[in-house]
Amino acid sequence: MALSSEYRVSLHEYCTMLFNSYQFLIVYLPIVMITLYLLARYKPKWAAAWLALASIVFYGGWSIYYIPLLLGSITINFFFGKKISALSAAQQLLKVRALLFCAVTTNLLILCYYKYLYFLVQTISDVTTIPLSVTQSQLPLGISFFTFTQIAFLVDASRRECEEYDICRYGLFVTYFPHLIAGPIFHHKEMMSQFTKPRAFNFNAYDISVGFSIFIIGLSKKVLIADRIAPIADSIFNVSPAITLTQAEAWYGALAYTLQIYFDFSGYSDMAVGLGRMMGVRLPLNFSSPYKASSIILFWRCWHMTLSRFLRDYLYFALGGNRLGRARRYLNLMITMLLGGLWHGAGWNFVLWGGLHGLYLVVNHGWLAIVGTHQGQLARAVGWLTTFLAVTVAWVFFRATSPEDALRLLTAMAGGNGICLPEFLAAPLRDMLGDAVINARGTFHNALFDLQASSMYIAFGMAVVLLLPNSQELLARHTPALGQVEAAPVWLQWYPNWLWGTVLGVLLALCLARMGGESPFLYFRF
Repeated sequence: MALSSEYRVSLHEYCTMLFNSYQFLIVYLPIVMITLYLLARYKPKWAAAWLALASIVFYGGWSIYYIPLLLGSITINFFFGKKISALSAAQQLLKVRALLFCAVTTNLLILCYYKYLYFLVQTISDVTTIPLSVTQSQLPLGISFFTFTQIAFLVDASRRECEEYDICRYGLFVTYFPHLIAGPIFHHKEMMSQFTKPRAFNFNAYDISVGFSIFIIGLSKKVLIADRIAPIADSIFNVSPAITLTQAEAWYGALAYTLQIYFDFSGYSDMAVGLGRMMGVRLPLNFSSPYKASSIILFWRCWHMTLSRFLRDYLYFALGGNRLGRARRYLNLMITMLLGGLWHGAGWNFVLWGGLHGLYLVVNHGWLAIVGTHQGQLARAVGWLTTFLAVTVAWVFFRATSPEDALRLLTAMAGGNGICLPEFLAAPLRDMLGDAVINARGTFHNALFDLQASSMYIAFGMAVVLLLPNSQELLARHTPALGQVEAAPVWLQWYPNWLWGTVLGVLLALCLARMGGESPFLYFRF
């Protein structure tokens, strides 16, 4: 009961305002930015209002029917937050907690209605064999992100860590278009100080050059890598159950999706950071080379960092964190990751994905408790390989349309359909070890994908992931986002010079040439 293929098609059909679309790059963005700079120069308050309006238009470009839901959510949470802040100031703790409970419950009920009602009813029907049915609502885009952003605001307001008395500025905080559809998840206090500073949104050539450079890097990841690898993953994950996949085919599909979601989400995160910086706003860092992590703990410190922060601060700590003993800590980790998996989608495959990562984290913490945190180079290498393989296996559940489809692919990956290597790998091994040891040939289904091209794309993607610094490291000296990263070697760092201008200009030209029939970002459906 994951997202159906029919829903994916309908999602693609009404996607019109993509960062990687001509409409956005040539029409929407220039109009928004030029008007913003003019208003910021003469009427700073109008600039914030304009940006909030432009963000609502951006959302309406996806689905105008859910604009009332977005505006209603903003209005309800604004007044909840205002009342909670007033009560917090008076230290009426019982009333604050009661109001906070009502506010959070309201948000979660709206989220559950649109995202989980169909899944819940179908699950109850399957378990009890009672014939229940409910119409599946089309998922409002970005509902998880703007809901979680506002829940964080409400909790912070109850802790007297923020307050908001201007609905226009609050509306901008929620709808700010670089983050509205797929994050990062904001904290009110980290963004509002930037939205209200005296020279907010003013034209600044330095900010524009830094921001547009990061935007181009992100656009290149999406258009030139993620969208080129996507057909490889789709050809394997969408194959008919009647076709028996070979071991190598299954691994190609799993690795392709592992790279696709990396470059897709990394590309979006870069573009969001770049758009924010073009307006003089630093967004929180949300992605920092997670596939270089040597443990699953480090992986989650680098993948969807603001979601990890939200789950830690507002769920894991609320459950007791690590304060109630080791056994309770492991239970809290499992609960947090199971709910984190369910946050990504209403389906058992997402629950299993979250459960796997919860298990990974429990094992990782248990291992560190036994051997300590000191690691040599060999231990880090083994840790990286183990982590990467574990993450790849978990992505199979994340991408598959059902647990059964995931298990079929994992069975093939494990050799359940026979151990099979592609010929270009089998031939040299056969020469060294003999036919008696290596007797499998690469029997690929040629209709599925081009083996040579697939191998090149996957090899290129892995090289970029493991060997090159990420965009934040390239521009670390310019602090493009909120959060610290190590700088890349000096000779690789970004400078506003002709060399970097040429490189980025070529990348932009290639992206513009390859765009058309744009594909939505994978995280847009969450």
